[in-house]
Amino acid sequence: MGEGVDPTQMCQRLVDKVAQSRQLLAITDPELLVLFEDWFEELEEEIISLVRKHGSLSSEELAGKLGLSQRGATFLLSKLGREGKL
Repeated sequence: MGEGVDPTQMCQRLVDKVAQSRQLLAITDPELLVLFEDWFEELEEEIISLVRKHGSLSSEELAGKLGLSQRGATFLLSKLGREGKL
């Protein structure tokens, strides 16, 4: 088949993700999910405010200011950038 994407592996990864999503849904309390979403929105607003106040921040700087992991800060900066919020 040559180089490229292995459809079998891609399908297996998709099946694994669906199974993982179902497991998470089975243990997720709707009230807890609402609290998480509220917290996440507040966190995004805080990031937007920090960027407006201090200008562009690296993920390392943002992680330090908010007590997040650098990976989490990178994800949030990327997400907000994709959404046009930054």
